[in-house]
Amino acid sequence: MSLKAVELQVAIPKTMDAGKLVEQHQQNVIQHQLNASEALKKELERKKLTVSDIEPTEKITDEDRSRNRKEQHSTNEKQDKKQTQMNDATHPFKGHFFDFSG
Repeated sequence: MSLKAVELQVAIPKTMDAGKLVEQHQQNVIQHQLNASEALKKELERKKLTVSDIEPTEKITDEDRSRNRKEQHSTNEKQDKKQTQMNDATHPFKGHFFDFSG
């Protein structure tokens, strides 16, 4: 297939236009990628600086405080009882007479 001179006059300018269009398309793709990466960087920076989840806090009421005091008081009483029982315990053989002669 050979091209005539008239056909070349039309083909060469069209290839230049096509080349420009391809280059513009490539530049647009590159620009879109840069914009997307910048948006992603901004989003990541925003997420770093914001609090993502807040745990609900429980309110301490007067009832809770009084309940905690009662529990502490009862545990202290139990410990005191144990301590007095340990003090009152008698020695198993001290003060008792055992006859070992047999």
